[in-house]
Amino acid sequence: MRYIRYALLAALAIVLVTLALANRGSVVLNTLPEGMRAIPGAGVVDYTVELPLFLVIFGGIIAGLLIGFVWEWFREHKHRAEASRKKTEVRHLERELKKTQAERDKDKDEVLALLDQA
Repeated sequence: MRYIRYALLAALAIVLVTLALANRGSVVLNTLPEGMRAIPGAGVVDYTVELPLFLVIFGGIIAGLLIGFVWEWFREHKHRAEASRKKTEVRHLERELKKTQAERDKDKDEVLALLDQA
């Protein structure tokens, strides 16, 4: 199984390197379209960067993955909160059970109390 994983990672690396080598041409990345640059105050967020195309592609993939991970983390919050509540309830019930067993076994012989617990 480990070798299959290494083979798939090697194939993925070859595909990504090939993609990067095939898309080395420079592209201009603007934060605003040309028409919106005339709006007063838009100069604060108006940036232009020239990057190789493969960096734009890989950056888009990474940004999409990060947005997806954060979205999923927020979506699963209710499940994590419910699991935490259940864990707290189990701890409380275990403490209550030990307390009840201790009260039940306080008048018994120690050996009989241990046998009852088993």
